[in-house]
Amino acid sequence: MLVSTCGSLERIDPENCGMVVVSALNVKILQLEYCKKPDNYLTSLFGTFVQKNPMLKSIVATILLFTFTSFLWSQNVTHGQWTDLLQKYVDPYGNVNYQGFKSDEEVLNQYLEFLEKNPPQPNWKVEQQEAFWINAYNAFTIKLILKYYPLKTIMDIKEDGKDAWNIPFIDIGGKLYTLNYIEKTMLLGQFNDSRIHFAINCSAKSCPPLRNKAYTAENLNIELRLAARGFINDDRYNILSKNHLQVSKIFEWYASDFLKEESSIPVYINKQTPHLEIAKNASLNFLKYNWDLNGK
Repeated sequence: MLVSTCGSLERIDPENCGMVVVSALNVKILQLEYCKKPDNYLTSLFGTFVQKNPMLKSIVATILLFTFTSFLWSQNVTHGQWTDLLQKYVDPYGNVNYQGFKSDEEVLNQYLEFLEKNPPQPNWKVEQQEAFWINAYNAFTIKLILKYYPLKTIMDIKEDGKDAWNIPFIDIGGKLYTLNYIEKTMLLGQFNDSRIHFAINCSAKSCPPLRNKAYTAENLNIELRLAARGFINDDRYNILSKNHLQVSKIFEWYASDFLKEESSIPVYINKQTPHLEIAKNASLNFLKYNWDLNGK
């Protein structure tokens, strides 16, 4: 049996001792207990009936190994390669060096292949799935920009009459996705977390800045809280005072997502401004959106 693990391909022989190697994750080689004494292991779980039926024995052994490998993978999903790229080509303010990404596109492609071959599984934690789709959205957006780079704005991208958000170019687990589908169905539709709006980046100057580290399951709640507060309190995107708010059009376009969590936009924003008390009846205006590329 062949098991693909992000760039490495290991052969596991159900009749002999084998190993699962997850080399790209720098995980220690784990020797399966089953492989030490396969006959004894199967007998302890299923009795002698399986041992007497060679075909059934092979099927059971394969299922065991696949299940164990899936569990091992789910516990060690990493986005370190994406962080390495972000640290090199995105500054702390979210400005992107697209020329740098272009020179390292082979590494980006390796990370995208990792995402394509390892879609979220039912046994993944919620935080693992949410972090996966946020990182996928941001990484595939960069990939799409590079395809047309240099360009002035993502709004210029069109394929078969479809804009950038509705091009089915993202292959994950053998299924084609659009950026729009990932945002509205795989992220907002599954997790109902309005902070996702501040974590995904559309490569425009008025979009919430691209974080220069990958999102991680371990720290996702903190990372999303920082993304929300960072965007809301940054006067490049929002100009706030106690009684008057000039805010990003994101709060207009996606008002329904924010109003699921708070009674009004001023109340929502007030929860993210510990240094400023915003009145519940503060006036609200929406700033013009700058779609120019967020490059440097």
